[in-house]
Amino acid sequence: MRAFPITVTALAAALLLTACDSGGSSSGSGNDTGSKNTDSTACRAGEVALQVGPANAAPAAGDTGNVPVTLTNKGSQCTLDGFPGLTLSAGSSTATVPTDQAGQPQKLTLAKGDTASFTLTYVRGGNGDAKSLAATSLKIALPGAADGNSYPWSYGPVQGKKDAEHPDASVTAFQQAGD
Repeated sequence: MRAFPITVTALAAALLLTACDSGGSSSGSGNDTGSKNTDSTACRAGEVALQVGPANAAPAAGDTGNVPVTLTNKGSQCTLDGFPGLTLSAGSSTATVPTDQAGQPQKLTLAKGDTASFTLTYVRGGNGDAKSLAATSLKIALPGAADGNSYPWSYGPVQGKKDAEHPDASVTAFQQAGD
């Protein structure tokens, strides 16, 4: 019967060790989307290549389209932590694309040559519709970056939820791509 107390003690010690956090302390709530990433290893616009499309464009008003964006790290190892920042523009009018509420961003580490991707999903608006934004460009900013790069938008007007400044669109979190 002496083996039983030793077994219980060993089991309790093993459970305590597995409950320890090997990653250090955590000061956040766990709900941070990474929009204020100040990490010095964050991927920077000048060190990555972005490819927009090819898209599954929405053919008519009311249809849903998807625009995949692939990011390739051209510099030293870097991290992506959060959602990309997307802004659709038509002249002086702009609309910020909201994040996909079902998505949970993961911190991704990209070595040189590694890729990640995200998808912009949108509902095509009607030509001349006051609730639609006749977008001509898409600005993409990496998490934590104030500025981004602009790319041509050739997928038609984007429907607004209540007006053109609130697009019926969303952007997913970054996902590891490739092998």
